[in-house]
Amino acid sequence: MYQPDLSPLGDSLALSSLVAVLPLLTLFVLLGGLRMKAHWAGLASLAVAVLVAVTAYGMPTDLALLSAGEGAAFGLFPIMWIVLTAIWVYQLTVVSGRFEDLRAAFGLISADPRVQAIIIAFCFGGLLEALAGFGAPVAITGVMLMGLGFTPVRAALTVLVANTAPVAFGAIGIPIITAGNLTKIPYTDIGAYVGRQTPLIALFVPLMLVTLVDGRRGLRQTWPVALVCGAVFGLAQFVSANYISVELTDIIASLAGLAAVVLFLRVWKPQGGEQARADLQGQTGNGTAGGPAGGRRSDAASPRPQGTADAHDRQAVTRTRPAPEGPGARLSGSRILMAFLPYLVVIAVFSVAKLWPPAKEFLTASDRKISWPGLDGQVLTAAGKVSTTTVYTFPWLSSPGTLLLLSGIVVAAVYRISPVSAVREFVATVVKLRWALLTVAAVLALAYVMNLSGQTITIGTWIAGAGAAFAFLSPVLGWLGTAVTGSDTSANALFATLQQAAANEANLDPTLLVAANTSGGVVGKMISPQNLTIAATAVGLAGQESVLFRAAIKWSLLLLLALCLLVFLQSNALAWMLP
Repeated sequence: MYQPDLSPLGDSLALSSLVAVLPLLTLFVLLGGLRMKAHWAGLASLAVAVLVAVTAYGMPTDLALLSAGEGAAFGLFPIMWIVLTAIWVYQLTVVSGRFEDLRAAFGLISADPRVQAIIIAFCFGGLLEALAGFGAPVAITGVMLMGLGFTPVRAALTVLVANTAPVAFGAIGIPIITAGNLTKIPYTDIGAYVGRQTPLIALFVPLMLVTLVDGRRGLRQTWPVALVCGAVFGLAQFVSANYISVELTDIIASLAGLAAVVLFLRVWKPQGGEQARADLQGQTGNGTAGGPAGGRRSDAASPRPQGTADAHDRQAVTRTRPAPEGPGARLSGSRILMAFLPYLVVIAVFSVAKLWPPAKEFLTASDRKISWPGLDGQVLTAAGKVSTTTVYTFPWLSSPGTLLLLSGIVVAAVYRISPVSAVREFVATVVKLRWALLTVAAVLALAYVMNLSGQTITIGTWIAGAGAAFAFLSPVLGWLGTAVTGSDTSANALFATLQQAAANEANLDPTLLVAANTSGGVVGKMISPQNLTIAATAVGLAGQESVLFRAAIKWSLLLLLALCLLVFLQSNALAWMLP
């Protein structure tokens, strides 16, 4: 049986960490520096991870390759299964012609694209994160912003940054529940701590979004509504996480934030909305895309959104059922209801599946546990226990992807889309996602090799050796774990117990550092290759993940620094903030 040595090189934890980080450096340099296509960068980094595992850590080659195989399987199902079905549900709204009504319906709330970014990417995306997670919010809201006239780069970057604050409580609080199960700290306590960290991030995210959409002008003209949304969302997160329910936190916060925006817009209207929309439409028409600070960059080579209908397709649809022209056009109540039907169905299906105990128990019982052939029982953890990671869970029925598939079938039936057309769209979506499938499979294979060989825990243990200063560095582990795996839940699975042990050694609050790991993962998700691929594919930028990485990394690092300072202060001067 293979047991990883945390310091295999010269018995030096620092030197071993420098070698262990090579796969991640390879990935980020190829993506951010050399702008290599994500699937090639992922495969190259996977090769480096296997090489380090075999040569530096002494992991048998067959076990390293089997670890990669299990990781690739997890990347394809359930991760990409969720993305595939999420985009397919969107496709159904396009081929039915209902997406034009949806665009006009959002215009009834506000025709200002900066406000629409807050409503769709932050509030609606937060609701989807609460129910589904695993990339579904990025895929769905990305194509929705594209349909509203956003350029590909701007739409993708907006949804990546928006998908931060809700992540800790995503998928009905799974990241926090996982941390509680591993550390034996009541997950309600961890949630209460997280509820005193991520709300401060939520306060500023809408301000970042309006800046991404329209630069300094957008911030100057729309900061009141952005601040109201962030403040209400954050306050609702705090109240729910501490006094109501960890599992329902994002649902409550997202709905509260949306209600606050709608009510606030009744007494205050931002200026410059028409100019901002004209600028967006001009960029779409002349092939330029707005940069993260309101600048412009060439985007002429970008294909149209994956799976969206072209102009001819849309004309064919609108001939049979005229769609209203322009935002804010008059719509009947029934047409508005039908426009929002797919997302109402998604919310209903996920609410039943996640919140109704009989349904939740039935779906969970349907999961199949598969001992990975040749790998299960052959790998120990650094602590000497048999690794449970080598058991692959096949959630064929409980997966959010399967629930989205069910939602799509219902939508197709109500929209009267023929089974042949629905299947044709599904197959077309699979074909268009082929490179994204390869990318995510490679990245998850990389994560599994690093985890099972001991590379990830080596890096974490080295950082944890900072003693009392570890309170400042603690969120970095969560950030790193989520950046590698694309999942805050996985980051907690990797580092929650390490955070607890390091806190005990440094005489720090273990619950604070476990919560910091969760909160750190929140700001690492936007640069995860998995999430970058999902966003790029959704808006038609497949193969251009490096562009998004270079734009998103600055926002991720800025939020990470703020979070590190907050946790450090909460460990001493701001201890009064904690429960």
